Amino acid sequence: MNYSNLLITGGTGLLGKQLKPLLADAYLVGSSEFDLMNSDLMNRYLDGKEIKTILHAGAFTSPPKINADPKLAIDVNIIGTCNLVKICMERNIKLIYICTDYVFKGDQGMYKEDDPVLPANKYAWSKLGGECAVRMYDNSLIVRTSFGEMTFPYEKAFIDQWTSRLRVDEMARRLVKLINSDLTGTIHIGDKRQTVMEYACGVSPEKTIGKLSLTEVSFVAPKDTSLDTRRYDEVFGKV
Repeated sequence: MNYSNLLITGGTGLLGKQLKPLLADAYLVGSSEFDLMNSDLMNRYLDGKEIKTILHAGAFTSPPKINADPKLAIDVNIIGTCNLVKICMERNIKLIYICTDYVFKGDQGMYKEDDPVLPANKYAWSKLGGECAVRMYDNSLIVRTSFGEMTFPYEKAFIDQWTSRLRVDEMARRLVKLINSDLTGTIHIGDKRQTVMEYACGVSPEKTIGKLSLTEVSFVAPKDTSLDTRRYDEVFGKV
């Protein structure tokens, strides 16, 4: 397929690098050429191009760093997303917004798309702030998910946190199906419910990974943000 009418923010990030070979004709942009805080720059970049869909994957995503610099998270994740939503409204561009499973409180797990949200940390609040702006635009799709690197990058993994995290290459493949669809609203993408330790051992079976508890880290993290993915499964088939 020809993806020359698709633009992806965060094009140099973890997900963008995996999407690039799958969406060869798409525009993958970083902040230097498509600064979310500069609407004039974004509009100039879009001028002369027939962009019909923007996949917004660009974000400030580290909970500990956001605790140290919440202003930057407000700028990038909330104000920047608001700027992009307004541009999409003005140009009638469909917006696909990559959000996070961390918008949920984490006290029950297997969350459905219409379950109440209550973020546990500032990172999740900033992503929910962006999601609120996207919800104001009917021609949009919010994708709540969790994904990680090709191999588990840390020495330790949580034994008491549950997730539906996917490896980034699988996330990219599933996301391409959404890009090719006309779905709007909110949808969850994820794997089976498992602990972060189980996920880590699955993606890095050759690595010895130490045990870590949520009580041992300096930032607040939700206990169980596993996702109910039945909407995705019903549309595209269960993986």
